[in-house]
Amino acid sequence: MVGYRWVMNTRRKGEDGSALRRGWTTGACATAATKAALTALLTGDFPDPVTITLPKGETPSFALARENLKGGVASAAIVKDAGDDPDVTHGATVWVEVSRGTADSGIAFRAGKGVGTITKPGLPVPVGEAAINPVPRQMMTEVASEVCTAHSTAPDMVITVGVENGQELAAQTWNPRLGIVGGLSILGTTGIVHPFSCSAWIHSIYRGVDVARAEGYERIIAATGSTSEDAARALRDVPETALIDMGDFAGGLLKYLRQNPVPNLTLAGGFAKMVKLAQGSLDLHSARSQVDFDWLADLVADAEIDIVKAIQEANTAAEALEISKDKALGLEDQIAQKARQTVLETLRGAPVAVELLVINRAGKVVARDG
Repeated sequence: MVGYRWVMNTRRKGEDGSALRRGWTTGACATAATKAALTALLTGDFPDPVTITLPKGETPSFALARENLKGGVASAAIVKDAGDDPDVTHGATVWVEVSRGTADSGIAFRAGKGVGTITKPGLPVPVGEAAINPVPRQMMTEVASEVCTAHSTAPDMVITVGVENGQELAAQTWNPRLGIVGGLSILGTTGIVHPFSCSAWIHSIYRGVDVARAEGYERIIAATGSTSEDAARALRDVPETALIDMGDFAGGLLKYLRQNPVPNLTLAGGFAKMVKLAQGSLDLHSARSQVDFDWLADLVADAEIDIVKAIQEANTAAEALEISKDKALGLEDQIAQKARQTVLETLRGAPVAVELLVINRAGKVVARDG
């Protein structure tokens, strides 16, 4: 079994046992559309299909749904395929328009129709910017730089990203509550949408624990996502097969470990996910558990009243974390302690030594307990 990575693969199963098909993020679609449009702007021809390289090295190809080149502006559109994931943006048309910017302006991003604008702090993109997350921005910047270099042109371009019917689709997401106005966010950290099946994912977690036990591993790392996993691996050197892609299913993992223990568990997750765990939630998905900002404010009740109020009224958990760190309140340490306590209570005395890591958006460990 050595060398096989549990859960983070293409073999997830549906309820009927069939393989679930992967899909592509809006960020991957926007990157491919950027490459096609910019290539046409510089050469007059649209590559179709257009191939890009994702952060993990995959090289998918995308067919163009629409293309246009006129008056120094090129645009291309791609229909998002989310695979077998129940994604609200599955089938949505992601379009990109590229035009030349002023000399030495670099790459500038604009929100087209259907893509939102950030109006509240606490998100990974500043207020006033298009709701295009950091990794998609990086992917589009890199592909634009590559195309420009290949054609001996300075990468001074304006990239406008839109989604057809994006404002209507955004009403089905948390964007309005987060202060993202006017449409969807362009998302993704790997470019790939991994299909979501609750029972399949949990059973894959079980099999991952079984493999770790069979191999006699002293420690497993369970993480909510790739960023948290990478941070944990920087601290703990474990084999590939000792990595458990827990996702949002903390309860599924811990209840299985209760009956099938391993000597040591490192559980790692982003601040918001760990807040939910600290509150006692075992399902960390945004549709089934929420950060309680009143509860967070109570943890720092001894601070100045305006600071307590700022945390209580924070737009996101990340914003609350930044307030805490700025004022040295130690909120992240309390979350690590309380989240670990939830883990221990769920394990009910099982012989598992628990280490809890809280990870920030930059992939750094900001708190550690156990």
